[in-house]
Amino acid sequence: MEQYGDKHIPLYKRVEHHILNTIEEGHLVPGDLIPSEPQLAEQLNVSQGTVKKAIENLVNEKRLFRHQGKGTYVSRIDFNNSLFRFFSYGDETGKGARIRKTVQSRELKQGPAAICQTLGKPADSELLYIRRFGYIQEEPILVEHCWWCPDVVPGLEQDSVHIPDLMYALVVEKYGVPVVRAEETLTAEIADPATASMLGIAENSPVVVLIRHAYTRNNKMIEYRKTVGRADKFSYKTEIR
Repeated sequence: MEQYGDKHIPLYKRVEHHILNTIEEGHLVPGDLIPSEPQLAEQLNVSQGTVKKAIENLVNEKRLFRHQGKGTYVSRIDFNNSLFRFFSYGDETGKGARIRKTVQSRELKQGPAAICQTLGKPADSELLYIRRFGYIQEEPILVEHCWWCPDVVPGLEQDSVHIPDLMYALVVEKYGVPVVRAEETLTAEIADPATASMLGIAENSPVVVLIRHAYTRNNKMIEYRKTVGRADKFSYKTEIR
């Protein structure tokens, strides 16, 4: 913490400076999940209470957004935090869980005929495919298979483009395309060999499957997403009012 100069500056302010510096240097972008309070406390050699106070201040300033039970994300003063309503996963008990996501592969490729049709594209159109793993701590609990209309997110197939945990934040920030609504269908399957290998479970184990159709303005569908989660570790929660 010495790099922040005057030792008379309160520790929580130094933690704030550290987080903001990480954002300003581009190591974290809107939609990224920041390290947990215990991780930051250990990294910076301060108490969790100090980290909590720093985070609360940055949440109040709208530099961060705390998603109850799921972690804290990088935000912006003008960021549309309603995007977080599209993130409703949890652990096996149904409680909100901190799920960290990593991109495993991305490429432009010929889309499956059924998905092309769903996206309103001619059969065999080129689509952007992105596969991501979701982890609770270090254990993989879900796999996302995302198919995007490539004209909506040009260049996203490049590894140099960082995809944050909340992908829709990037779509708004970089491409100016809001995700205004989504339709979801929840089903169950058994794990095929590829899925079983990715999730570290036995073949034919039960898995939860969530199909999402995401839309932007003018009711234009821009993403087809299939999320496959371990039935013993993953849950999906929605609220009806």
